[in-house]
Amino acid sequence: YLTYYVIKPGGRTNYGELIDPRAHPIPVLASTSLDGKPTELTAYQGKWLLLKVGPSACPKTCMDQMFAIRQLRAMQGKDMERIERVWLITDSAPLETVLIRELDGMRMLRAPAEAVARWLPHPAGSSLESAIYMIDPLGHLMMRFPPPPAGATEAETVAHYAKIKKDIGKVLKASAIG
Repeated sequence: YLTYYVIKPGGRTNYGELIDPRAHPIPVLASTSLDGKPTELTAYQGKWLLLKVGPSACPKTCMDQMFAIRQLRAMQGKDMERIERVWLITDSAPLETVLIRELDGMRMLRAPAEAVARWLPHPAGSSLESAIYMIDPLGHLMMRFPPPPAGATEAETVAHYAKIKKDIGKVLKASAIG
């Protein structure tokens, strides 16, 4: 007790930014599936969510993150089934069929950009689209992973995603039942 409440250890082992989950439960976003049916993020409660936010135009940096999210999930081995990949699309522009096929298995929801911006925290000077968010199975936002550093080499980008993989692995291990 003395160490935790008085000395307060300063070291941390996480790479992503921890977010107080009590302050950011999943709100009602008035989101819809791609076919226009009302669907909320709460439909995926019970699983960890790796969340990407952005418009339907997905340039190379966006596609790189989508690929990384797929790989981060796959690298969890037997725990990968505990994770869902979700893309909150913040505009109403149509998605290219090729893009939908490339992102097979990713849940795609359309949500109003204003509602998403009010809910998701992001540092000043950064955009919502640049980060990957993690939501716990109870439906609370709990972690924000930054994008790879600007101008990063391939090795630095790989190291960046390796740190994210490590964080996800720790969270899954700590939350494992039995």
